[in-house]
Amino acid sequence: MPYFDAASSLPPHPVATQALLAALDDGWADPSRPHREGRKARLLLDAAREAAADAVGCRPDELTFTSSGTRALHTGVAGALAGRARAGRELLVSAVEHSAVLHAAEAHRAAGGGVTEIGVDREGRVAPEAVAAALRAASRGPALVCVQSANHEVGTRQPVAEIAEVCAAAGVPLLVDAAQSLPWGRVEGGWSLLAGSAHKWGGPAGVGLLVVRKGTRFAPVGPTDERESGRAPGFEDIPAIVAAAASLRAVRQDAAAEAARLAGLVDRIRERVPALVPDVEVVGAAEERLPGIVTFSCLYVDGEALLHALDREGFAVSSGSSCTSSTLTPSHVLRAMGVLSEGNVRVSLPPGTAEQDVERFLAVLPGAVAGVREQLAPPVPVTVDAGEPDGGHGALTVDALGRRCPVPVIELSRVIGRVPVGGVVTVLADDAAARLDIPAWCDMRGQEYLGEAPHGAGPGTAYRVRRVV
Repeated sequence: MPYFDAASSLPPHPVATQALLAALDDGWADPSRPHREGRKARLLLDAAREAAADAVGCRPDELTFTSSGTRALHTGVAGALAGRARAGRELLVSAVEHSAVLHAAEAHRAAGGGVTEIGVDREGRVAPEAVAAALRAASRGPALVCVQSANHEVGTRQPVAEIAEVCAAAGVPLLVDAAQSLPWGRVEGGWSLLAGSAHKWGGPAGVGLLVVRKGTRFAPVGPTDERESGRAPGFEDIPAIVAAAASLRAVRQDAAAEAARLAGLVDRIRERVPALVPDVEVVGAAEERLPGIVTFSCLYVDGEALLHALDREGFAVSSGSSCTSSTLTPSHVLRAMGVLSEGNVRVSLPPGTAEQDVERFLAVLPGAVAGVREQLAPPVPVTVDAGEPDGGHGALTVDALGRRCPVPVIELSRVIGRVPVGGVVTVLADDAAARLDIPAWCDMRGQEYLGEAPHGAGPGTAYRVRRVV
């Protein structure tokens, strides 16, 4: 079964498995003890730290191993904020950060700190100018900026080096979530803190890394002990750490050639999917992106149903669609970008992906999308507005209250032709995805989105669309 969900996690790299098994014999003792077994464990830990530091591009004593990438991010955010508590209380994060960073931001807000969200463009990119403006506007004093090196949902690379220059000029540290990009190379620029996660490059899932560069104010928060510079309390999982460092070094050896090969396969998907499947929007940057990720959204499709259909065809993919979320809310990344969220598919190709697997995916995708569209719910009630608002033009109201994505957009597309050019269709909906998908549909279809308003005294929102074509 082709596994096209590498951005979530990779299977263990063969080198990781070999290193893990080998380290089990010598890495079980306490590396802080001076006896022979402790010294053997310490040698393994130190060698792993040096290898990981070399791959990251930092000093070994700047790198801490943590229990996960999420823990690295939480520790990095909390420690940097605590270290700069006298300088400022405002945390600045991009709108497309991983949920781990957003959760850390919420914890900071709950503790009385300030949080500023920096917007992105339709490709998901953070502009250095936007970071500079947010730093100037930080009313509580900027303490820390968080920007990922590349987005986990759409693959867009961020201009980290330029953003780091902006932060340095303001005297504010920059924390970079490099989980997605570290397998492909170092993160360039003058960042202050960096986090990564081993399972993103084929290492064990229980290992993350946190880098705090010398000169960065940092105060560990919470229970600490003498291990890992007080930044990751608890006994180190030395075999897993050894496997993580070994696999990172191994994937880097072939990274340049494999990146070029995967980028070619992704270019093929980006080009052919819109030609094969009608009503599709490919999202994310076309050029400045990770080599193996391509994301697209399909109108009139339930995202969860599409993922199951592709799984039945033998393809494991992922989605940022609200239709696959237990919270029934759109992906915060797609929402920040202002792009279509319904029927969303993220294809993330692992190293070694065969060309014939990509071709077979392209062959089965049109049928999978068509099959899901045929299974959609029947039309919801449509009522004609009383009177003739909008300068005498006709008007219709689509009552989609209580219906989930993608039904509101489906019904909008069905009735738009029933009003004359200049007429208005009002869609009543209480699904959170409608706020994103209806404007995106208008943009794709060349219709005019007039905005939203509360739906009288009842639940939901009224979205108004004027027919232009």
